[in-house]
Amino acid sequence: HDAFKTNKKVSLPSVHLEKAAVLFNLGAVYSQIALAADRTTDVGIRTACGAFQSAAGAFAWLRESGVAAKAVAAGATTVDVTPDCAAMLEKLMLAQAQECFFEKVIAGGKPPALCSKVARQVGVFYEEAYAALCAPPLSQHFDRTWVSHVQLKAAQFYADACYRFSLDLHQQEEIAQEIARLKIGMNALADAKKAAKGVAAPLLDSVNKLESNMKTNLDRAMKENNSVYLMRVPEAGTLGALPAASLVKSTSLAEVLDASNERLFSSLVPDGSMKALSKYTEMVDDIIRTQAEKLQQSSEITRVRLKEMDLPDSILSLEGNVSIPADLKEDVEAVQISGGPAGLEAELQQLRDLNRVNQELLVQTEEMLQKEASEDAQFRTQFGSRWTRPQSSTLTKNIQDRLNLFAGNLKKAAASDALIERDVKESYPLMSILDRRP
Repeated sequence: HDAFKTNKKVSLPSVHLEKAAVLFNLGAVYSQIALAADRTTDVGIRTACGAFQSAAGAFAWLRESGVAAKAVAAGATTVDVTPDCAAMLEKLMLAQAQECFFEKVIAGGKPPALCSKVARQVGVFYEEAYAALCAPPLSQHFDRTWVSHVQLKAAQFYADACYRFSLDLHQQEEIAQEIARLKIGMNALADAKKAAKGVAAPLLDSVNKLESNMKTNLDRAMKENNSVYLMRVPEAGTLGALPAASLVKSTSLAEVLDASNERLFSSLVPDGSMKALSKYTEMVDDIIRTQAEKLQQSSEITRVRLKEMDLPDSILSLEGNVSIPADLKEDVEAVQISGGPAGLEAELQQLRDLNRVNQELLVQTEEMLQKEASEDAQFRTQFGSRWTRPQSSTLTKNIQDRLNLFAGNLKKAAASDALIERDVKESYPLMSILDRRP
């Protein structure tokens, strides 16, 4: 499909048409990158300017490399990939790249003479693009708004160059030439505005603002000339051309697009070879997996057998190559801190004393309960029905139950203490070894 008239299309088995389409799309992508950049910042201006120059380079390569001409010769009938269209788009991209520089010098407060040169070159690029749009085969292909937009942009920057040049002339008190330049620029704007149809509102606003500034300066200059300088205003034909300074160029994409060193099909492998390679890979993976499982099983068996023989720790200990294991060292320190066997004996004695005290308290409590029950029975016999207090067994049931529970716990604790004491006594010889100090 034609990029500018989508109802026109061509289907052609030609590598030249494919190359032309790729180059055209590359230029279009670069231009979109430039348009998306934020030109209110320095980084955005640099990005936009570089992308516009790269886009110009893509369209220049499309034209200069002969790809466009070969595509046309092969039968491509869409205008967008012709050499004429590529040349026009190259100038259009360069104009916008130069416009980025113009915005930068204006924002940087550069001298009017320099700003005029940069603006004039922007106008030159737009004028070249406009001339291409007005010539066949592009004249009947592009929408009229394209032509009007480019025409007005060319006039705008020519007028802006005149305006900036007039500011420099005013500083030099060349009032007559200042008036002439301002008139020339304003006439160019007026003619372009008459011919411009369907131009975007922001562009018209910018043009009107420039025209207003020029008119203000022209009125001031004419007033000064009529009252002070009294200079003869030269005719437009007697003035020289405005100087221009081109700060941009089409970026060469020769290295980017050169595929002579690329082996395009080096990574392609026949289907039979791929299947054989896949089968071989599966076999290798299976062998590795089997051997890994055998190694793991053998390692586990070896670990168990060494553990049964206290190896290799025993050998290392005999060779004197290792110190006491950390766990064993902690156990030794714990035994020594607690006082060794003597300390344990003292703690066991405390357990015996506590058990004895608890048994005595338990016996005393039982005796008190029995005494209370005996007194209750005696008074109940003595006073008969006049003794209305509940029976002792009822009142002390909860206490008796808890007493039985405590008695059972003490019995279990005593049995546990006896077991611990027996184990400690059996371990006395070993703990005595751990308690030894160098």
